Amino acid sequence: MRSTTTRTQMWDHEATPWPDLTQTSWPQALATLHRFAQLVGKIRLTASPRRNHWWNVALHLTGRGLTTQPMGADPIFTIDFDFVKHRLEATTADGLSFSFGLTGRSVAAFTGELRRGLQSIGVHTWPALPRPYGLPDAARPFAQDEEHAAYDPTAITLWWQALSRVNLLLEEFAAGWAGKTSPVHVFWHSFDIAVTRFSDRHIDPGAETDPVTREAYSREVISFGFWFGDDRVPAPAFYSYTAPEPAGLAEEPLSPTQARWAESNGAHLALLMYDEVRTDTQPHEIVLEFLESAYQAGAKRAGWDLVELATRNG
Repeated sequence: MRSTTTRTQMWDHEATPWPDLTQTSWPQALATLHRFAQLVGKIRLTASPRRNHWWNVALHLTGRGLTTQPMGADPIFTIDFDFVKHRLEATTADGLSFSFGLTGRSVAAFTGELRRGLQSIGVHTWPALPRPYGLPDAARPFAQDEEHAAYDPTAITLWWQALSRVNLLLEEFAAGWAGKTSPVHVFWHSFDIAVTRFSDRHIDPGAETDPVTREAYSREVISFGFWFGDDRVPAPAFYSYTAPEPAGLAEEPLSPTQARWAESNGAHLALLMYDEVRTDTQPHEIVLEFLESAYQAGAKRAGWDLVELATRNG
């Protein structure tokens, strides 16, 4: 039977209000889930072939959660977070699998359950440094972390719903550009979802720069994304930056009026706070306006060819 869904219905972005992420349990739930995701991400780093700009290490959205995508060789396996049933599942290409619930587990308990489960299906891949990256407790192994045990299904459901909306929004924004671009993907180190546009200009960050950063920024980039807050910006926000930052970037106008430039580690971020737009009647369009204005600012100052790099539809 032919579907009667119209294009207007399919793209009715504002039919459901954007989730409210301000509930009191949210920071603790995020801290716990972030460490769960970092361990899974480190397994992906260990078991996947190296890609340019470290694209191989990121996680990707599914209709139910996040996935590593298939990795490994003998056996091939995939790890998935299911944020509908709030479970983690790992499956091999020959059909072996295990799963366990996420609620009520400390990071230490999650770590032990995941390692035992992987071994039960013949997967012996494990990261060389199974501890957090870039977090305050970076020196503490995941297996010793009993502090973070606040996985809250209600808070995580709202997080997942917000992430799903942002994923589609970034996919729509990415479609307006014809140059080299990254996938829309989730980086587990800072737990942001991002898409990046690249020019063909080679960049040498200098010998003092660490190898990860050297590869990530080996080309000139303008990056766009959304993250759920940190010590510098303690609230969910959309962002964009240009690297290396061209002179005068922060002098360029941003839109809508809620958007602003913020200093960050000696450079500038374009910021649009989630709570300032989520209750608007057209938040989707407002965020697209922000992303485009940030792109125009970076591309203009960096000297990109705006006409040549625009997607031509029809």
